[in-house]
Order: sequence, then structure tokens, then C-alpha cells
Amino acid sequence: MAYRIPEKAELLEKLKKGGFEVPDFIYVPPQQFENEDFAVLESFLEKHRESFKVIARSAHPLERRFKGGTFDSLETYADVGGIRYARTKMIKLARGSKHLSIARQQRFNHAPQMDLDQMGVIVMPFIDGSSVMAKIIGGKWEFGYCRDRIHKLQSEPYITRTPHDRRLVQLSKEIQTYLGFRCEIEYIISAEGSIHVVQAKDISSIDILEEKESQRSITLDGIRRIRKRRSYRERPVYVMDNKTFYIDIISQCEEMVNECATPGKPDIAQIIDSIKAYEAELEAFALRHQRYAVLGLAIQDPVDLYQIASHYLDDTPELQAELSKALHNNLYQIDIFLSEADTLIAKDKFRINLCSHDAYGIDTVRNPLWTVYWYVDRHDEVVREFKRIGFKTGDTVGIDIDVEDKPTVYRQ
Repeated sequence: MAYRIPEKAELLEKLKKGGFEVPDFIYVPPQQFENEDFAVLESFLEKHRESFKVIARSAHPLERRFKGGTFDSLETYADVGGIRYARTKMIKLARGSKHLSIARQQRFNHAPQMDLDQMGVIVMPFIDGSSVMAKIIGGKWEFGYCRDRIHKLQSEPYITRTPHDRRLVQLSKEIQTYLGFRCEIEYIISAEGSIHVVQAKDISSIDILEEKESQRSITLDGIRRIRKRRSYRERPVYVMDNKTFYIDIISQCEEMVNECATPGKPDIAQIIDSIKAYEAELEAFALRHQRYAVLGLAIQDPVDLYQIASHYLDDTPELQAELSKALHNNLYQIDIFLSEADTLIAKDKFRINLCSHDAYGIDTVRNPLWTVYWYVDRHDEVVREFKRIGFKTGDTVGIDIDVEDKPTVYRQ
């Protein structure tokens, strides 16, 4: 009778043919439980009687659409009765304690409706050892240690990028390359140190929280803090791009000069209003948020752009002086705005000067300044990455500092 082979069984068979260390296994489809056709299963179990136990792993045709750990793997006796018991328990758990998890995945992750009576079982010999899960996140392999059958003292589950055996890194790379997609791999490490591949799951179409975060974050080069107490900060952020601001002013100057076809003095009021509107925007943001961050895509005075804007009014010195005064005052207002921020994200060598009291006064105890920076030679690259991530004024920015004082900036 034809039946659909679950992904779990297909991938194990493919890995076995690829020469990977996969334990002997058999897939028992639901039809064989319905018809009580256990001749092939009996033959398999006969080869593994000496261990008295086997592992029964869930194998539903739709299981690949659900997150790992939704369905169970159980140790059981190496006989048909043990396998039947394990399958019945898997189905009961799915209808009972796992019901909410399944329902949530169906609602939020578009997992399909499923007939649990179509649950098959993968049976393989019991291997006494440690269980390790591996998957690549943010371009780096991570290893989750979730069960340890070897040591009497059980440790809490933990995740690391440095596994106890470096062979796991290379083996994981080889398996993922061989299968041709991003996957989650389960290993059993025996007491003798042998590495057995007991499961592979295609996760190329599954959203992983860490992977999504990595697409909304950027790692910068360093941080300067007056007080090193916390390694995480969250703030509303103002995205400052004065280069874009000056290009807009230049465009307005060009339009004003070109449109002034009749003799007389050009009207500079619209340009001055634009400058004042920018300053009002800074003040409104500062009054809206008691504590805030500034992301400086371009902060310092772009001298060339300043000169270009000024040169458009060479023929009207009085207007040129008015524009220069407005732009100079604008730089002053920007400095005031920056001095009120407690978090600055900008290229290296940009400083906010602190007066003697601010350098160590009650304000720095209450609200110390963080300056998160990237190196100047990476400026264009970093600005492009911030724009790709889509940072905009009003977003909440999260800054996470690792043990080496390397900051990662997240768009929340």
C-alpha cells in the first residue's frame, strides 16, 4: 500500500545514503498500526533485542510544518507492545498537553490542520548519551545541549557557539551542504564520544526569532560609557541626517534662483522656514522623550554643502548673509539637541563636550552618557546598513553590549 513518507524519515534515509553516522532505523506508517501488520517491525526489533530499549520518534506527514519539539520522542521497550504504547502516548500528548502549542502554531504560524491518527513512528536503537541540537543563526552555528544521559548530575539546558567537540561544527556544515537547505540537526553523543545523527529538519522556510532580529540589527565597533553598570539600553531614537537636510536646502536655493525670472529680490522666506521647521522638530522630539538616543548618519557640518548653498546667493549678499546666519544658528541648535541626548550612536571621534560638573555630577549618576560608535573608514558601509534595516525617527532602539564591549544595535 502506498503512503506518504514523512520528511523526518526521508532525510534520515538520505543522510544514511550520504555516509553520515545515522543509527539503524525503520519507519512504521499509521496503516501498519491500523492493520496490525508488524512483520517488518518484528524483524527490525529482533536485531536490537540486546538493548531492551528503543527510541520511538514521532513521524507525522505534516510534522515538518511545526516547530521542533511539538511532538514527542519516547524511550520504550524493544517489542511491538512498547512501540504501540509509545505511538498511543504521542497522540494523547498531542491532543492534551501539546494541544495549545499546536493550536497557536496553526493560528500564528499558518501550520496546517492535521489528523493525529495519521501519526507514524520512526524506531531506532536506544543510544545512551547526550542530546545536542544544532542550527545556524545569524551566520554562525549554535549548539543546544538539552539532555544528558551520561552524567548523573543533570545540567540545565544551554546554548553555545563553542561545542564540547569541534567535530560538531564541521559535521553540521557538511550535513547542511549535503541536504542543500538550512536545517536543524539533532545528534546523540554516546558515552564513547561517537556522534550519531538522529534527526534533520528543514527550517529554511521557518522564521527564527534570532534570525529575524539579526536582519533588524547591526554590530558596531565599540562603546564609551562613563559608568559601566548595565549591558543593555533601550531608547526612542532620533535619526539625524544633516547631509540630506543640506541637500534639501541646496535644492530650494536652486529652485528659488531659477524661478526668479523677473528683476527683484528673491523670496528666501520658504528656505528660512524649512530651517526653523527642522529646529522645531528637534525641540519637539526632545520635549516628548525624557531620555532619548540620536543615531547620527550625518551630524557634523558638511562644509562643502554649506558653501554650495551659500554660493547660490552670491548675487544677493544680504540674502546670503541671512541664510548663513540661519544655518549657523541651526548648527548651534543641533549642538543643544545633542547635549540633551543620553545615548549617541555615531562614527568614531565624534564627541559631546561635558563641562566639569557634568563629567561627574548627579546627572551622570542618574543618567550616564553612552556613545556607541563605528570606525570612520566603515562610515559609508554602516550608513547603508542602517538605511537597509530601516531606522527612522520615533523607532525604539535597543543596544546590547557583549563581554568584549562590542555593541549590537537593534531596531525594535
